[in-house]
Amino acid sequence: MIPYNYLPHINAILNLASALLILAGFLQIRRGNRIVHRRFMLSALLSSALFLVSYLTYHSHVGSVRFQGRGMVRSLYFAILISHTVLAAFVLPLVIVALTFALKEKFDRHKKLARVAFPVWLYVSVTGVIVYLMLYQLPA
Repeated sequence: MIPYNYLPHINAILNLASALLILAGFLQIRRGNRIVHRRFMLSALLSSALFLVSYLTYHSHVGSVRFQGRGMVRSLYFAILISHTVLAAFVLPLVIVALTFALKEKFDRHKKLARVAFPVWLYVSVTGVIVYLMLYQLPA
């Protein structure tokens, strides 16, 4: 079993992997390569799902971790954290519905929704890494 104190690092890796896979999927669909796009996006979804399981496991055992920074960096941290958290809750149903449209080959509806889901999902993945860096890697 993985020690709980490793999970934040794993979570950051999974968030980074999700961001890179989302970007790769976007680039592939822009090139018209639906098959490779599908593989990247399903991989991004898997990475995000593994992140969510790991995140919930960590916080159910460890609880909240207080940010130790002071001054302007504290305000910046909370601005990023709040936007990240709100959009993370918002993006999950968007991604699920976009995936459902794609799997049902309703590509017009998928494309319309993906134009909203893509930047939000990417933002949530990237800011997840930023929150990790600020919370666990910045000196107090």
